Amino acid sequence: MKILAIETSCDETAAAVVEDGCVVHANVVATQIELHRRFGGVFPEVASRQHVLAIQPVIAQALAEAGVSARGLDAIAVTHGPGLAGSLLVGVNTAKGLAFAADRPLLPVNHLEGHIYSNWLDAPERAQGRPGDNFPIVVLIVSGGHTELIEMRGHGRYRRLGGTLDDAAGEAFDKVARLLDLGFPGGPAIQQAAEAGDPGAFDLPRALRHAADHRFDFSFSGLKTAMFNLIRRLAQEGRELRDPHLLADLAAAFQQAVADVLVEKTADAALATGARQICICGGVSANRMLRDTAAARLDALGIPLYIPPLRYCTDNAAMIGAAAYYRWRSQPLPDGLAMDVHASLPLPEEESDSGQQVTASGVMAP
Repeated sequence: MKILAIETSCDETAAAVVEDGCVVHANVVATQIELHRRFGGVFPEVASRQHVLAIQPVIAQALAEAGVSARGLDAIAVTHGPGLAGSLLVGVNTAKGLAFAADRPLLPVNHLEGHIYSNWLDAPERAQGRPGDNFPIVVLIVSGGHTELIEMRGHGRYRRLGGTLDDAAGEAFDKVARLLDLGFPGGPAIQQAAEAGDPGAFDLPRALRHAADHRFDFSFSGLKTAMFNLIRRLAQEGRELRDPHLLADLAAAFQQAVADVLVEKTADAALATGARQICICGGVSANRMLRDTAAARLDALGIPLYIPPLRYCTDNAAMIGAAAYYRWRSQPLPDGLAMDVHASLPLPEEESDSGQQVTASGVMAP
């Protein structure tokens, strides 16, 4: 089953051809990072206009690399939310036109579900392979706009355990990168600056670490404020960010503080739900400190850990094709031509078979 997938939820114009939810025949991404760098973040109207310019060449390249025509596909899939409304509209309307012209089913995909299924994509460098159908699985989605813990009870069956109460982790990286004058995007800039730094050089807060009423929730606004106050205090002491050693230590300490909270709460959620596997996904899952901290901490639990290869961590269309395949396999085909975009689309949730839900304490309650 070959699916052409299209992803335009933010500032990446992407198209891919994916077979049976795992085999990637083509995965083309046109990035807009250089366009938005001058603004210090994604400028929505600039993003949507650039999607209009890039979408057709990107799709044509993906089809050519896969050696398939639109009529040689089994379906077309597209991200319809969450994301920037103007960006989503470009992808959705293009997908509708292709599906109508080729007389192929059109499958709407939730962007967050796409990130989850990035773990199911084949990649030769993945020594640990990819997750099987050994549920339940605890999934940490961590990106510029989302930080959520999900219990996955089957393909397409999700229950949200918790999430950020303020900034997403990726958003915090971007904001702290601006404080450190490292530029945009913040994640790669902080990682590079932190390479020679000491993660223990500064004592930074780990918010909600022991909060019983927010056991699976996150908060990064306090950490951001702590970094602001620390930088101001160091400046008052006559120390400057131009000192590469100081900059490296600040970046490393911040990065470690984020990784510690993400991994600790993921491990706690896995133990509370009896998870048989753990998946981490989203743009921030490309961070080396997070990957190393997760491998060390979660390996001790004896629960298999899966993190996508770097090229599938950030926004791409291959993950949308994988999610579309599993959604199509388990549910009736939707009327894709009637779909609309949803900027704040949540991941669909279900209750347990007994009508119970997981509380913040991890206890099942009616």
